[in-house]
Amino acid sequence: MRVVIAGASGLIGTTLVPLLRGAGHEVVRLVRRRPSAPDERGWDPPAGTLDPGALDGADAVVNLCGVNLGDKRWSGEFKQLLRDSRIVPTEVLATAVAERGIPALVNAAGSNVYGDTGDHIVDETAPPGTGFLAELCRDWEAATAAARNGGARVVSLRTGPVLSPAAGLVGELRPFFALGLGGRLGDGRQYLPWISLDDAAGAICYVLEHEDVSGPVNLTGPAPVSNAEFTRAFGEALNRPAVLVVPGIALRIARGAELADELALSGQRAVPAALERHGYEFEHPTLDAALTAALGT
Repeated sequence: MRVVIAGASGLIGTTLVPLLRGAGHEVVRLVRRRPSAPDERGWDPPAGTLDPGALDGADAVVNLCGVNLGDKRWSGEFKQLLRDSRIVPTEVLATAVAERGIPALVNAAGSNVYGDTGDHIVDETAPPGTGFLAELCRDWEAATAAARNGGARVVSLRTGPVLSPAAGLVGELRPFFALGLGGRLGDGRQYLPWISLDDAAGAICYVLEHEDVSGPVNLTGPAPVSNAEFTRAFGEALNRPAVLVVPGIALRIARGAELADELALSGQRAVPAALERHGYEFEHPTLDAALTAALGT
């Protein structure tokens, strides 16, 4: 299979590329700078252009583009950047997939589409929730319409927080926990639909190889936990205390009320029903296993 990947230099992409190649697939990486390697092709999403031949012979396109949600406080300008960095590349690739008759588009999205679900379990049949992130994810998925209308198989990856050794949630939290400053956020009841990095990449490889998978797919582990449970397990994995509490008001002051409320103080108890129904077997089915892999403990 020839797979073209946008966002190959990101957290998931850097693991997905060697995994696909190890499975015998050819990978082409789309880059926004001048291509400098034989497997690179250039593209410019804001201009809506791709290098001639960039998608030639492609069996599938994987789009993992998107600015990190927590990089800055959510000003109006940054919120627009969050939308543009997701929706614009998706529209460009979806149109190209349709025009070139490429069989499949696997597109990133987020578990935030469900809004704050409390302790209610949600799978891919649940409706979108409310709030900025839910609306963003809904519009992000809708941006694949051209590919779907053109007859391509479209998979929308509703990704939860990825547990990685070097970056993402683990990278942000580890220094604080190592200093004994770890603790739950707010009341700690909000759910975290975590997934290990190996399973995030492995599941994408799986859906590429299984043509019967389409539509929304929760890219989450099978056992989401509350923030309080995650905090306790993280501290135990590092053999560090995790007894502090970061009050919600402190988070709102430090990061801005909207970001804090939607990204830190709410969550989704999302389960990977589609992946399990189609037979994907998780390498790290429990939080303890995922943390052991991420922390090297």
